[in-house]
Amino acid sequence: MREMLTGGPVDVVTGDYLAELTMLILGRDLMKDPAGGYAKTFLRQLEECLGLAREQGTRIVVNAGGLNPAGLAAKVRELADRVGVATRVAHVEGDDLRDRGWGAGVLTANAYLGGGGITAGLRAGADVVVTGRVTDAALVTGSAAWWFGWDGEAYDALAGAVVTGHVLECGAQATGGNYAFFTEHDRARMLRPGFPLAELSADGSSVITKHPGTGGVVDVGTVTAQLLYETGPVRYAGPDVTARLDSVRLSGDGPDRVRIEGVRGEAPPPTLKVGLNRIGGHRNQVEFVLTGLDIEAKAAFVQAQLEEALGKQRPQELRWELVRTDREDAATQETASALLRLVVRDADPELVGRRLSGAAVELGLSGYPGFTLTGPPGRGAPYGVFEAAYVPQDEVTHVAVLPDGTRETITAPAVTRALDPVPPPRLPPPLPRDGGTRRAPLGRVAGARSGDKGGDANVGVWVRSDAAWRWLAHELTVERLVGLLPEAEGLTVTRHPLPELRALNFVIEGILGAGVAARHRFDPQAKGLGEWLRSRHLDIPEVLL
Repeated sequence: MREMLTGGPVDVVTGDYLAELTMLILGRDLMKDPAGGYAKTFLRQLEECLGLAREQGTRIVVNAGGLNPAGLAAKVRELADRVGVATRVAHVEGDDLRDRGWGAGVLTANAYLGGGGITAGLRAGADVVVTGRVTDAALVTGSAAWWFGWDGEAYDALAGAVVTGHVLECGAQATGGNYAFFTEHDRARMLRPGFPLAELSADGSSVITKHPGTGGVVDVGTVTAQLLYETGPVRYAGPDVTARLDSVRLSGDGPDRVRIEGVRGEAPPPTLKVGLNRIGGHRNQVEFVLTGLDIEAKAAFVQAQLEEALGKQRPQELRWELVRTDREDAATQETASALLRLVVRDADPELVGRRLSGAAVELGLSGYPGFTLTGPPGRGAPYGVFEAAYVPQDEVTHVAVLPDGTRETITAPAVTRALDPVPPPRLPPPLPRDGGTRRAPLGRVAGARSGDKGGDANVGVWVRSDAAWRWLAHELTVERLVGLLPEAEGLTVTRHPLPELRALNFVIEGILGAGVAARHRFDPQAKGLGEWLRSRHLDIPEVLL
């Protein structure tokens, strides 16, 4: 926050603190302390930066309120009084829907609100606006609607702000962080990327850039990567507007500057997404180290031993995975070793706790040769499950609590539009094959970025030339993707082409089980799924290599 305030002029600083997992963490925090439930890191940042922001006239808009925006707003006022900086504070309420009867075990239930409450708070003169669960992009759409005076039917402008907000929401992921082609840039420059900022225009177009002298890079590739992150169908739905991702155009606008324009918007859907977090049970994990010869035989042996030791009182779910990190004739013991990972889940903490850890440790002198563990098993811990539900927009009371205490209700959109599928776009003609092909990793020609939405994962794949797009658009079908990523076999996979970005976005349903908190796979947020795809080999035209 200090870097954004001191690096150059900025009218609004936004802060996104709420991942799906964060809501679960804050829910557990609220159970321990009814006055908690918000992101405490924001207060530490604000204590250092509030005076500077007020001196510059910079507004601060954050969703750090989590499950208790009123509580955080009160803390901000206390902080302002303590440091002697006069500050007008507004907050947004109405996202908490725990009283709707979602069933047993639901810890949090929060609607993804739009930017209307933010707009109202800023319009009323707030210096700081605190929200709970709003969409990530709402921090930008609400601020932009206040600045430019947009009404609720300025769909194209709002959609442009949504796309801009999506680029900004993950910080350095737009400026070279987690970037597939990071090796093409000077390493010293990439070690500490600066955060992105956007220069927004009244028509909703924007330029993504960063403060002068900060690290990282902003180019069409870094912005494309972030645009594809955690998206789904072409119609990118939000509470204020549906943005058409197939209309987004990117172009260079100078060093570390990328222009976003052409974004079309439509009326929002009639429903709001609700994120539900519940305690799914208890979980534990044991990792056996298998060294040297007979790796598969050792794995089968210890699996049989442990399951026999557990007997009938075994956890409801046992998931074994053999990770072949070993090499033949290895020069170090670690590179001669594989990992056998056991993950267990059950409603009974005892079955995943002492009973499991005792059974595993007691095999130490009677197991496979070289028996060892990566660490002693723990007692187990509760895990969460994320689910998405939907409620009519007009059944949620979206309220802005203004600096003077006035409560302003934000009306639901008068016009809505169902999220009908978009007809497949026209693809370019296939690239001629007359130049021959070579077996090579997909990542030699394509970038990728992947992420999670509940139990689903998305993998966005893009290329950087028209010739490569002619090849990718026809080569990387759903069937080919599943062949390259066998873990997707049997799951529903949907492909969404985005010709303006030379990109394909794939959604793989259910690959993450019950979501990040359940840790169904070793990469529970699918962050590395795209890099796995890029490492897979296929026949690539020589002309592209």
